[in-house]
Amino acid sequence: MRYLLMLCGTDGDPAVTTDITEPCRAWGEEMTRRGLRVNGMGLHPPASATTVRVRDGEALLTDGPFAETKEQIGGINILECDSREQAVEAAKTHPWAAIGTIEVRELL
Repeated sequence: MRYLLMLCGTDGDPAVTTDITEPCRAWGEEMTRRGLRVNGMGLHPPASATTVRVRDGEALLTDGPFAETKEQIGGINILECDSREQAVEAAKTHPWAAIGTIEVRELL
């Protein structure tokens, strides 16, 4: 089963302002070595987003994120795991878990 790990943080939290690139890279390499990590990447800040909605056939474009929220997704990882428990255990070892939050969801 594949699981998405969404790395979340809130403006002003260490997750947004702390550079943990190297520990995250090392975690990704370890998960890849173990055969669990399929892919992963960081994301640009929500301010760089374009939100697209189509209503009554008309495309409505908005600069920035869809929702006004303090929490933002800073990156994602896709894991191939035998169970949700295995995905959660992997998420617990991710450096981001110590400074932000990680949401684990099974992919369809």
